[in-house]
Amino acid sequence: MISIPLILFGKLLSKLTRFFNLGDGSTWPGHIALSAKPNFIKEVLQSNPNIKVIIIAGTNGKTTTAALIASSLKNNGKTVIQNQSGANLLNGIASTLILRCNRQGKLKQDFAIFEIDENNLTLILQQIKPDYLILLNLFRDQLDRYGEVNIVASNWTESIRSLTNKTTMILNADDPQIAFLAKNTKAYTKYFGCSDVSIHHYTKAQAADSDHCPECGTQLAYRQIFFSHLGDWHCTNCGLKRPKLDMGKFPVYPLPGTYNKYNTHAAVLTLREIGIGEHDIENSFQDFKPAFGRQEIVNYKGKNVQIFLSKNPTSLNQSFQAISELGGNTVLFVLNDRIPDGRDISWIWDVDFPNIQSFKNILVAGDRVYDMALRLKYENIDNFQTFASLEEAVNRGVNLIEKNETLFILPTYSAMLDTRKILTGKKIL
Repeated sequence: MISIPLILFGKLLSKLTRFFNLGDGSTWPGHIALSAKPNFIKEVLQSNPNIKVIIIAGTNGKTTTAALIASSLKNNGKTVIQNQSGANLLNGIASTLILRCNRQGKLKQDFAIFEIDENNLTLILQQIKPDYLILLNLFRDQLDRYGEVNIVASNWTESIRSLTNKTTMILNADDPQIAFLAKNTKAYTKYFGCSDVSIHHYTKAQAADSDHCPECGTQLAYRQIFFSHLGDWHCTNCGLKRPKLDMGKFPVYPLPGTYNKYNTHAAVLTLREIGIGEHDIENSFQDFKPAFGRQEIVNYKGKNVQIFLSKNPTSLNQSFQAISELGGNTVLFVLNDRIPDGRDISWIWDVDFPNIQSFKNILVAGDRVYDMALRLKYENIDNFQTFASLEEAVNRGVNLIEKNETLFILPTYSAMLDTRKILTGKKIL
């Protein structure tokens, strides 16, 4: 039974929070609702069985994949609710439901898309049995919070055992740990990956976080590696191999970078399973606008600034490769170590900087500016500038580029919010 007073109180609390400029009201209503009723999320969704639930989890790509799916659904006449990026814990999900249902606790939308923090997937699956569960990847990230990849994978394995064939799991076949999850569930399973041999690839794993067989522990062999440990893998000991792909290539890619091909494939496969036709998906991707901080382009003082969220070794590697392919000349690295970033910044030593010498201007800022500067010194880079002030660094970068050029900024999560505040006057849309 839905608690209507909790919903009404949550709506009021959110309005007051925004009115007094105490925040955006996207977490506290849910926090209070869950404190009063731990099964609040479950009760709301059970009372609204007509809404289809899509859950997206993974280290990288959640927000972009959610945005791709939501954009296509909306363009094809469907109504959607989503939790804000960053509000990806249980309280963020509960708040989304409170704010988007009516005063009687009813949800009139067709789909609910929830991106979930890796550590919270086990908790949310106790409350929700989703119609679609998209598992993108597992990379080393915020080790002080999550621990190693195999710990997260083990927790996920236990949490999906309760799923039935009423859930469609969309799994990344190129990530061994993700693909192996299908062995431990009754859910209906489909696989995406990359099959385009024209994509830039490697002969050995780059900053690999999970390149051992999840069945027997033997180091995996690869026919092709697209980045990190993602690729066409197989075990020479037990015979386990990458599953057959249901989606490996698509005609339209809204965003550059190999990692965004994976996000696109995950979104397309999900949309196909929902029943959206390929032509309609292509059309919806034509005018796609990236989510904030995920290759978002901002015009600042008459010049273009593009933000590539880079919060762990794999995402920074892929961001750097993408801006290199875009012909970047000026880059600003912004490294913070706040709670949303993870306190441990030792991961910067696992990053590769191929062809960084080709960049004309390299700038460094953030709370841990000198740690990143030291990392670049060990890369034998001397032509970089350090800034104690992020705003000063952004303005310096903009002044260094011509009007037809772009300043590329690669920040960690809290640094991305700080950067957006400078560029747009607000941290979140």
